[in-house]
Amino acid sequence: MDISNYDIKALEQVCQDIRERILEVVSKNGGHLSSTLGATELIVAMHKVFDSSKDPFIFDVSHQAYAHKLLTGRWDDFDTLRQFEGLCGYTKPTESEHDFFVAGHSSTSISLGVGAAKSIALKKQEGE
Repeated sequence: MDISNYDIKALEQVCQDIRERILEVVSKNGGHLSSTLGATELIVAMHKVFDSSKDPFIFDVSHQAYAHKLLTGRWDDFDTLRQFEGLCGYTKPTESEHDFFVAGHSSTSISLGVGAAKSIALKKQEGE
């Protein structure tokens, strides 16, 4: 979902729609509710400003990544969250090009960020 040109009213509606979808799915499948609801506006703002297919979004543990999943083409499949052969409860690169890392354990974000920054710097040196 490209929200880069949305105005504030449209962004508020996107946040509301995301929250409703998360509540609907997590209430039947289980999952991490409070952290992902609390991060909704932040994640929507990140998606308005940055291109998540090129700019790595790093979530510590990924418990707050559900809004990110919904904004990156997984809306229709979201009801398979945490189900056998469904969407993963965490970010997962094999699930989407918008997920740069698998982050399922606490406190990995700093090392992932350092590694991503180093990788980006090396690629720039190589002319990419």
